[in-house]
Amino acid sequence: MYLAELRFTLIADTEFSLAEQAIRRYLEALIFNGQMLGREFPTAFTGEAFCSRLVLPTADALSGQHASTRVKAAEQQLAAAGLGYPQCQLLGQDLMSQQTVTELPAELVLFTTYADTCSPLRCADTLQPVPLFWLKAAAADYEALIRWQLQFQALDEIQLQQDRVLHKTAENSLQQYQSKLNRQGRKLAAQLARQNQRPIWYALYSGSSADCQAEADKCCPGCGGNWRLAAPQAGVFDFRCDNCQLLSNIAWECQSNSGE
Repeated sequence: MYLAELRFTLIADTEFSLAEQAIRRYLEALIFNGQMLGREFPTAFTGEAFCSRLVLPTADALSGQHASTRVKAAEQQLAAAGLGYPQCQLLGQDLMSQQTVTELPAELVLFTTYADTCSPLRCADTLQPVPLFWLKAAAADYEALIRWQLQFQALDEIQLQQDRVLHKTAENSLQQYQSKLNRQGRKLAAQLARQNQRPIWYALYSGSSADCQAEADKCCPGCGGNWRLAAPQAGVFDFRCDNCQLLSNIAWECQSNSGE
């Protein structure tokens, strides 16, 4: 991933509020198209331009060939706010971020955690992030997928806090197969798989278990079949169901208790 600075030069008199709205609209369009990562974009006014710092999944992420209709429309609206075409300067690789894959993998997995700022689509073998704009979106862009990711991450952070409020509510949403969050995630993965004609697995989180002794032998929650793998996939997933397109892990609390 790359750290970049985006410069919006003043080309006409404008009001700060108009410029702010136009820049925010443009950057949010980039986020929902997977061209920009994270939720924050620090922006400063230098007297002649507005400068925003952002993280990109690839060096060419802001290329016009990747732009959605929404991005193009937001870009056109910048001029109405007195701003010029955004100029991008790459500052270098972001040393604090995960490195994106160099080519589109044969199989992907929908997987995220509270700490991630990268794409929720990963290589199924290495868990390296996959730029969303390399794929064909099932809608106009990836807003539904990004909003699902934000909900997942918020719940994941809640259930991992030491002083946990609503812990079970958050954990149940994350690990129950039929929770609204997981139904939505599986639907999004299936839509993208059909649109792109390649397998996209859904990673079902497993944090706790009612019986750690039986955890390794549990059945697929989707079809009831045997889905235990001989060796973990990507170093994380102990279970894989080809029928349900599911990946999952032995509950983390059981791994901690057994020393696995």
